[in-house]
Amino acid sequence: MAVKEMTSENFQTLVSGDKPVLVDFFATWCGPCKMLSPLIEQLAEEKSGEITVCKVDINQQEALADKFGVESVPTLILFKNGQEAKRVVGFQPMPLLLNFIS
Repeated sequence: MAVKEMTSENFQTLVSGDKPVLVDFFATWCGPCKMLSPLIEQLAEEKSGEITVCKVDINQQEALADKFGVESVPTLILFKNGQEAKRVVGFQPMPLLLNFIS
């Protein structure tokens, strides 16, 4: 399953499912975001039955970034049952990503 693009319009639909949702708030100009991106793609493939993975470009979706107080990128937020469960800021290697979503 591919990473889904999240917008203000589809946010509620995407996070209200029965699976946890990992949201990667990123910017195209951000070096650590570019390093994290292939790991996010890999995670989406490997955990496709367990978790939904979405990306939010903070420059195109400023309202969504503001709503969740995203001040630095990359910021990863894990949603469970439509609510924020936890977040982490900065590049995360795969072992930490796996731990974060478990």
